Amino acid sequence: MALARKSDLGDLAAEIERLQGRIDTMQRRRADTALVPVSEELSPLFPGGGLAPGSVYAVESSTSLLLALLSEASRAGSWCAVLGIPALGTEAASAYGIALDRLALIPHPGERWMSVAAAVSEVMPLIVVRPPTRPRDAEVARLSARLRDRGSVLVIDGDWSGADVALRLDDPRWEGLGTGYGLLRSRTVTVTARGRRSAGTRRSRVQLPGPTGGLFTPRSPAPTPFPAFPAGSDELALRRDERALASLGAS
Repeated sequence: MALARKSDLGDLAAEIERLQGRIDTMQRRRADTALVPVSEELSPLFPGGGLAPGSVYAVESSTSLLLALLSEASRAGSWCAVLGIPALGTEAASAYGIALDRLALIPHPGERWMSVAAAVSEVMPLIVVRPPTRPRDAEVARLSARLRDRGSVLVIDGDWSGADVALRLDDPRWEGLGTGYGLLRSRTVTVTARGRRSAGTRRSRVQLPGPTGGLFTPRSPAPTPFPAFPAGSDELALRRDERALASLGAS
């Protein structure tokens, strides 16, 4: 076996040192990259209180939660993109505080939606995608590598193999309706987050949507007042009718 010459060993050591320097620089750059902010109500769900650059988050069938995840980053000045959700309206996005002049909507990305998402990640720090088809593992790996390289965050509407955090809504309770009268004002839900690399789950109870369509921390609801009775009506008779209707609905 031939022995390596001293000059060859010196060149190899220099190359190793150069590569190690590049790795250190990349690691420092990623460590210095700030988390993408989320609202105060949702921050307890995420390690560090925000969305980690280069990560993938999966949301189980909730457009409200998708918009809530975008809202704080958009308020802070970030550009956001939404792919494959043609029914998403700008009025709903605006109600959550998303800046429409920094929101890119691509309702029909087509069969090559993975390539479109990868291209968008080059310029957008926060991307929401509803996959029209199930991607291959190799495609998922390539897109994940692109996200890590660019420091972008991908939020998937639906299931996603290898998502860093999966979120879902549970125990929804609407407020605002009385016995046969009233209007829906808000919905209180429990948002549950389960991390791929962490044990256990995190939960947060929030109003989604809140009274004005955005995201709010729930408060104890005030008692719903009885509606005003028409002049000259028999108040006791009307209340008896309400109790009778309530008993029929409970049976």
